[in-house]
Amino acid sequence: MAKLRAVECREFIKAVIEKAEAMRVPISIAVVGPEGHIIAVERMDEAGFITPETAIAKAFTVAAFRSMSPRFPDGLVIQQWFKERNPQLLVSLAAMTNGRIAASGGCAPIFKGDEMVGAYGVSGGTSMRAPRSVGRMPLNTIPPTPK
Repeated sequence: MAKLRAVECREFIKAVIEKAEAMRVPISIAVVGPEGHIIAVERMDEAGFITPETAIAKAFTVAAFRSMSPRFPDGLVIQQWFKERNPQLLVSLAAMTNGRIAASGGCAPIFKGDEMVGAYGVSGGTSMRAPRSVGRMPLNTIPPTPK
């Protein structure tokens, strides 16, 4: 069973922050394990005060839904699924989980081989595209753990 380690998350977060700095987009990033528990969170100095919580919620959402079905590859697919089927359920789930459900872009699962070992969420920036473009970049920056 593969596991996502904190040291790997730090490298991942470093790569994401370097990309965000190059874009001049202040963000927060969160990484959770496959069960949705926080492994690492970082907020850039100029990122909004609510961005860490938003990044955590995005990562939690992907972990929760991706663990149920491979048809949920990222937050945008989850958001569209709720929009088309039952938007009220999304609001109810957010309430039931104390705000830990947030279906939007800027989040995706993290894999080692075929196994989902966690998820990440990115929040912040000045446009809708910023978290998505920063968030798409790092999917392959977590190297497999040596055996």
